[in-house]
Amino acid sequence: MPVRTLPYLLLAPATFFLLAFFLYPFALVAWQAIATDEGALTTEHLGKMFGHWKFNTALSNTFWLVAVVVPIQVVLSLLMASLVTSMGRGRDIVLYIWTIPLGISDLAAGLIWLAIFEQTGFLNSMLVGLGAVEQPVAFLGYQSKGTIFLAVVLAEIWRATAIMLVILVAGMGLIPKEYDEAAQVFGASSWQRFRRVTLPLLKPSLQTALILRVILAFEVFAVVAALGGTNLPVLMGEVYNRQFELRDGNVAAAFALLILVISLAFTLSIMWALRTPKEARL
Repeated sequence: MPVRTLPYLLLAPATFFLLAFFLYPFALVAWQAIATDEGALTTEHLGKMFGHWKFNTALSNTFWLVAVVVPIQVVLSLLMASLVTSMGRGRDIVLYIWTIPLGISDLAAGLIWLAIFEQTGFLNSMLVGLGAVEQPVAFLGYQSKGTIFLAVVLAEIWRATAIMLVILVAGMGLIPKEYDEAAQVFGASSWQRFRRVTLPLLKPSLQTALILRVILAFEVFAVVAALGGTNLPVLMGEVYNRQFELRDGNVAAAFALLILVISLAFTLSIMWALRTPKEARL
């Protein structure tokens, strides 16, 4: 077998997978969003989406969740990955404990935090027991949108930080220790070694972790549904409502297409911002 054809053969399964399970469904969704049942092009479905009274709120809530959750998770995952990498004994146990939320589904995580914040939950029981409040507080009531948002943020940080942590721990493990040791010889502090040595060499892993997390953050749904229901509209929630409650697959496809476009835009932006010097020269 010619050596030149080997890379293409190795890429063939992944290429087929993308064509069959991404590009083809994407084309179907895009067509459903911009075409009538008779096959004619139309902007009616997009107009319904943009003109719906919950659209601006859902879009704003989704962006705010991404803007708050993802930066916190980046900082936390970098700190946790640095700590795990620097550990000797007990490293595997700590990493295992921190990655336990990876085995919990989105909905299960939402229900766990619902058990904390609901009126008969752990938080109210503790506050009443301590005498801080006379009666349970409706943290997740329809008038408590700020508390609902905070609960979703806490649940997402608890549930999904481990996704970035695993990727960054693997990335730090690939960095040769000689670079850090050389920086120590020249008197660099811990912060200087992290900023000047670790972070630049961690760019490919950080790029992957950030892209994955941002895409998943724009698709947040189950945690919001469990904690806020319809009191905190998000884009993916509108997809569900249109598809399964209102039986309007065309507008649901329009919402799905919007989420995909936003995710692609952020993916390209992250790839450009965190490109390596070699990629920048291409």
